[in-house]
Order: sequence, then structure tokens, then C-alpha cells
Amino acid sequence: RSREMAKLTQLIDNDVFRAYATYTAIVLLKMMLMSLVTAYFRVTRKAFANPEDTASFGKGENAKKYLRTDPDVERARRGHLNDLENIVPFLGIGLLYALSGPDLSTALLHFRIFTGARIIHTFAYLIPLPQPGRGLSWAVGYAVTISMAYQVLK
Repeated sequence: RSREMAKLTQLIDNDVFRAYATYTAIVLLKMMLMSLVTAYFRVTRKAFANPEDTASFGKGENAKKYLRTDPDVERARRGHLNDLENIVPFLGIGLLYALSGPDLSTALLHFRIFTGARIIHTFAYLIPLPQPGRGLSWAVGYAVTISMAYQVLK
């Protein structure tokens, strides 16, 4: 049992793993914030997907008018879905990459570029910034994940 604890301690003391944990926490928090952004737009635009969510705005036909879509809500939702499609693969591939023993400076480059690209992507989605800003930020983050996968597989 103490041998297992020693292995866990070694992992926690590993600089690459700590960097992975730090940047993973950042992108996960950013992704969680997208839920709050979506909720903010739902409340301020009074656009809800479920009947029970409209209860505080009235009953019956009066409440039904709030069961609708809104462009701002949908934009925030699409940004959040894009996070799920890109951050989840980063979590798995990034962990395998971190455990494969890469050089710290190379790993930091991968993690920082991915994190920056996802943050830029969110701003490009929510502001919205003109294309190709959003597309390029997506492509950069995607390429980083592919690069880490390639390093793990080679």
C-alpha cells in the first residue's frame, strides 16, 4: 500500500502532470462558465426550453410564450457544445500525453496553446468576432490535441 502511495506522490510531484492538471482545471472552469452564460441569456431573454422553467412568469397560455428559442441563448449553447466536443478529448489525450513523459517545455506549449485557443474561441463565439477568428481558434486547439495524440502513439 505504501508503494502505491509513493507512485501517486511521484505523479503529483511530476511537473508535466501538474501543468496538465492546472490547464485542465482552467478549461473545465471555462466550460462550466458557459453553463452560467447560457442560463444568464435564458433568464434575461426569457427564452426557456422546459415548461416548468416558465412557472415564475405566469401560468397556462401566458407562460407558453416563454417556451421559445432565442439567438443569444442558442449561440451560447452552441459554444458550450463546442467546448464539450473539444475539451473532453483534450482531457483524455492530454492525460495520456502527460503520462507519456514529454519534455516540460513542449508539454507547456501544448497545454497553453490549447487553453488560449479555447478561451479565444469562446470570446469569438459570444461577441461574436468575424470569421475566420472562431474557425482558426477551433483549428488551433484541435491541432494541439492531434499533436498530443500523435506523440502518444509514436
